[in-house]
Amino acid sequence: MSKYNLDYLDELGAEAIYILREVAGQFEKPALLFSGGKDSITLVHLAQKAFRPGKFPFPLVHIDTGHNFQETIDYRDDMIKRIGEKLIVGYVQDDIDNGNVVEQKGKNASRNALQTVTLLNTIAKHQFDACIGGARRDEEKARADELHRELVNQLQVTMKA
Repeated sequence: MSKYNLDYLDELGAEAIYILREVAGQFEKPALLFSGGKDSITLVHLAQKAFRPGKFPFPLVHIDTGHNFQETIDYRDDMIKRIGEKLIVGYVQDDIDNGNVVEQKGKNASRNALQTVTLLNTIAKHQFDACIGGARRDEEKARADELHRELVNQLQVTMKA
């Protein structure tokens, strides 16, 4: 009987592939969140390992703040063409135009906080029941706590409206 040993990186990759497959198997309408950054690009690579030669059992979802580098949008669009998967884009500008959020003005203005509303609206519009996001383990807890607080606050505001 042979013994198969994975190095640490291979073990993490295998765990991520297992999780992707479990989410795909246990939820009716999952989505993979895609920012165009290194974490989400890695998730797409892992999804290819998990589901090829078939198609992904979920679309990629990008929330466009309108302040992305053009290179990020170009990379996203080129990657989608290359891998042949479905992309859904939610636009923060649409929520600004519809009065759902108010854009900050001034020197340090950012649309990053506004994208939570756009994400929630996109999830509701497409009726996703699970969203897959990627973060490195050294950042995961802080980012997860921050995102959780933002989502809970937005859900409470939405439920009151």
